[in-house]
Amino acid sequence: MMLDIAMHILELLMNSIQAMAKVITVRITESEKDDLITIEESDDGKGMSKELLERVTDPFTTTRTTRKVGLGVAFMKGMTEQCGGIFDIRSTEGVGTWIKATAQRSNIDTPDMGDLGEMMMAAIQANENIDYIFEYITDTNSFVFKSSEIREQLAGVSLLEPEVLIWIKEYINQGIKQAKEDLK
Repeated sequence: MMLDIAMHILELLMNSIQAMAKVITVRITESEKDDLITIEESDDGKGMSKELLERVTDPFTTTRTTRKVGLGVAFMKGMTEQCGGIFDIRSTEGVGTWIKATAQRSNIDTPDMGDLGEMMMAAIQANENIDYIFEYITDTNSFVFKSSEIREQLAGVSLLEPEVLIWIKEYINQGIKQAKEDLK
């Protein structure tokens, strides 16, 4: 098991980056009313064959050549099931992959959210040319970050500049903090 939800999502983001996605969307919905945390991650990468999709939650299935295990999807599935949630994954070759994981918010085994700003900063460092869309939604508020908008505002300055990366991390974490003001 990973220490926090951000680490789980980062593993999924790395899969999407390796799948040569051009657009990656992460949507986190934290609902006090429904007692749920819902995580959706989607990409327009190369997708998976039906055969690979059937095996992808097995930790001994991986497309990586650097190691013989792939733990991101398997760990996310395990975490959701351990926390009273549901895991779903869909993928089509040449189209992309969509993952949805829920966890009972009040479950004692549900990990902390972790540093989502740092998670997005790490993904951008892995490939700054991808258009990342990050959404954080609560029962009454929401926050959206789009790397394409930041890239446009910077007019040619790389997202990998240290000052830019730190600003992105802080901007996302501040947006989440404001969106969470209604949660207890």
